[in-house]
Amino acid sequence: MAYERAVKQEIDLYSSYLQGNIFSSLYIGGGTPTVNWSGLISILSYLNKRLKSAVDTCIELHPANMDDDCLKAIKDAGVTMLSIGVESTSDTRLGQIRRSHSGIAAINAVERALKLGFESVNADLMFALPGQTLTEWQNDVRTIVDLGVEQLSTYPMFAFPYTDLGTSKGIRQVERPSRHAIKKMLGFTDDYCEGAGLHRCAVWSWLRPGKQKFSSITRHHYIGFGPSAASMTGDDFYVNTFDVSAYASALPAGRPVALSMEVNRRLEMAYWLYWRIYELKVLDKDFKGAFGSGASLQREFQRLLQPLVWARLLERADDGYHVTKPGAYWIHRLQNEYSLSYINNLWGTCRRQPWPDEVRL
Repeated sequence: MAYERAVKQEIDLYSSYLQGNIFSSLYIGGGTPTVNWSGLISILSYLNKRLKSAVDTCIELHPANMDDDCLKAIKDAGVTMLSIGVESTSDTRLGQIRRSHSGIAAINAVERALKLGFESVNADLMFALPGQTLTEWQNDVRTIVDLGVEQLSTYPMFAFPYTDLGTSKGIRQVERPSRHAIKKMLGFTDDYCEGAGLHRCAVWSWLRPGKQKFSSITRHHYIGFGPSAASMTGDDFYVNTFDVSAYASALPAGRPVALSMEVNRRLEMAYWLYWRIYELKVLDKDFKGAFGSGASLQREFQRLLQPLVWARLLERADDGYHVTKPGAYWIHRLQNEYSLSYINNLWGTCRRQPWPDEVRL
């Protein structure tokens, strides 16, 4: 298969440069990587052989593409953590967002994954969907949390122009959720998860104590393989072409990079800070661990963080800064705006053009 061959060629292209590096995790997604799970396992085996790193392996799953044979195969291949795109347990809401699975199928998928004994199972739910009531959202949260998932992640509706929903209705015709609706739904989610023993581990996620958090984007440095994969090295941020044919054609002669941006030390620090705030804790020791013992969080960012303390969005503690409950809500709103502008602009351009000259963010 051309796709599988090309990904292996990209791994070969970078493997000599990555030897000796320490990897903390392997993340496989987004989309539906198990649509061809035998090919996925072949790529996973090849990657492990080339880089020889025994790490937690996380994979995104679509409820319609995770039968028992698939789940057993990926578990045998070393996958330890799953994230299942439930999105809703309501067939009406799933139909609105053009999902190909039913609510019952999603619930069944979570139950089967939990039964197989993966180290952690995360379920994604979308809230403030068109017409979705607070009662419906409460039912979604109760149903999924009560199944026993280790983590719940919740997202507002993103109606990007290039999604099925955005294309069919036009992004300007999709009504964005009101602040009042978002606040009520998030408030209920926080209360119910805490009552069920899950504690908030990020702006959008709740986790059982003792379990490792499932996250795709909060790492300081990462390397991505495959079409549309992004990489953040600390010196550069770059994105592969989204076009599968263009990606395969570029390899093995050259790198399939569509866009790249130089990252200086200050920008790298700001990137680190953004995701630590998303994870609700900005700790001095973590900042020094990322940037060296001489690095000072106070020196670099006190003028930015202190107004957030005065506004009671952050609390200053002996070990750094902690996001308050009101702060988590407003950061959630900021994340929504970030996704609708930055990601929409970058991904939208890359989906339209295999090799764009530039994207202004």
